[in-house]
Amino acid sequence: MALISPGKKIYFLSDFHLGAPDYSSSLVREKKIVHFFDSIKHDAEQIFIVGDIFDFWYEYKKVIPKGYVRLLGKLAELSDAGIQLHFFVGNHDMWVKDYFIEELRMKVYFEPQTFEWNNIKFYIGHGDGLGPGDKGYKMMKKVFRNSFCQWLFGQLHPSWGIGLANYFSRKSREKTGETDKHFLGEDNEWLIIHSRSILAKEHFDYFIFGHRHLPLDIQLSVNSRYINLGDWIRSFTYAVFDGNKLELKYWNA
Repeated sequence: MALISPGKKIYFLSDFHLGAPDYSSSLVREKKIVHFFDSIKHDAEQIFIVGDIFDFWYEYKKVIPKGYVRLLGKLAELSDAGIQLHFFVGNHDMWVKDYFIEELRMKVYFEPQTFEWNNIKFYIGHGDGLGPGDKGYKMMKKVFRNSFCQWLFGQLHPSWGIGLANYFSRKSREKTGETDKHFLGEDNEWLIIHSRSILAKEHFDYFIFGHRHLPLDIQLSVNSRYINLGDWIRSFTYAVFDGNKLELKYWNA
């Protein structure tokens, strides 16, 4: 079990989708995220970014996607200041390799992880492909995570590869854009169903996910809650843990 230092906090946020839908609106969002990080750097001990920092990310051997220098520079600053950064790979930036690990000393996770601070247990993951249903995406995810398929994509020139990926990413947003705005009910939300299935086997005080783009705080049992972090496209929400309790908050600069 780890202990949080007195006066320090752990922050959680997710789904920036930088690069979408265009450069100008993405830049406004990026500056807002950087401003948020500036506002918490005085008391942040750890920061969890729970997936989909970018609308698309692929690390070629010697090339990374253009842009995002403000955010990447700010993350480097936070890391250099001793704040531990964590990143859960999302469905839009699953082709992360070692760039963040080497440049930012960021811990990178490809699957949900469990943590415990101050005797309080957390289950954390991006959320894509979890729970029942969505069999088409689960099959596609296996293909995208396949090392040979990743290598094959890497043989495309970045101008072709990134252009093609951005096209499919845009189509994915168009397909799910309206669904993301509405709560489907506890019996139909896949991540709530998934959390309850885990809770039946092992206790966790908090289940924290991104992916859904809808800020949610659902009581699963007397002492267990499901938190969805929302996004930084419409919601601008985040969660903060002070060592005793977790709160889902809205940030307004």
